[in-house]
Amino acid sequence: MSDRLAVLPQYLLPKQALTIFAGKVANAKAGKLTTSLIRWFVGKYQVNMTEAANPDMSSYASFNEFFTRPLRADARPLHASQFVCPVDGAISQFGAIEQGQIFQAKGHAYSATALVGGDQQLAAQFHDGSFATIYLSPRDYHRIHMPCDGKLTRMIYVPGELFSVNPTTARGVPGLFARNERVVCVFDTAQGPLVLTLVGATIVGSMATVWHGIVNPPRSKEVREWTYQDQNIVLKKGEEMGRFLLGSTVVMLFPKDSLTFNPAWKAAGAVRMGEMMGN
Repeated sequence: MSDRLAVLPQYLLPKQALTIFAGKVANAKAGKLTTSLIRWFVGKYQVNMTEAANPDMSSYASFNEFFTRPLRADARPLHASQFVCPVDGAISQFGAIEQGQIFQAKGHAYSATALVGGDQQLAAQFHDGSFATIYLSPRDYHRIHMPCDGKLTRMIYVPGELFSVNPTTARGVPGLFARNERVVCVFDTAQGPLVLTLVGATIVGSMATVWHGIVNPPRSKEVREWTYQDQNIVLKKGEEMGRFLLGSTVVMLFPKDSLTFNPAWKAAGAVRMGEMMGN
């Protein structure tokens, strides 16, 4: 009950207007004001700038340029396992997809079909499969990488709400990750199909992929889809596939018997891009 009360103001806030405003601020090139904002953010969230390819905070022209900064080439070595963690963050939940349902938090689950925008045939490929949900906090590195080699087949933009995606909201808002705006990326891999979903949130100005660029805005009220079967877009394990312009969550779906999770993983545990996710 306390979590539901805590998120009640989010139902009342003009989330889209706040998100549009935040996007404009994050993209603004305001010189010393931008640098001051970056320095404040680094101090407040204890961002580790020693890992950045460019640690000079005053050199970033906009907040988003800083927020999506690349890391040093040696900052995230790739584990030799078949699947590596695609992001820095904290594990929200992971485990089995049971009867088409994905566990969100105590008392809450949502359907794989809803997550992928209502495509029952796509969701059916993950029947009795597994999922992993990872939350990226403001301090985290915000580029998203491939957990394994994959060939891109589809990308689906699903319109939706813009609730926050922090742990409190996950406990307090039913069906959060299938309710918020999201970009569903579908890959063919040696282990079967893979869905990697970028979930939007309050003040997430936009989400982008390396093959398309910024997907949103524009924001539409209709599901939009792109197909890539004939374009041979292949990304290797560890390659960048996208980024959040301000932070959010990724949800991955794996088919039955394709993945055994790292036994060291636990809910709420911190993870880093490139570490072992499973085999």
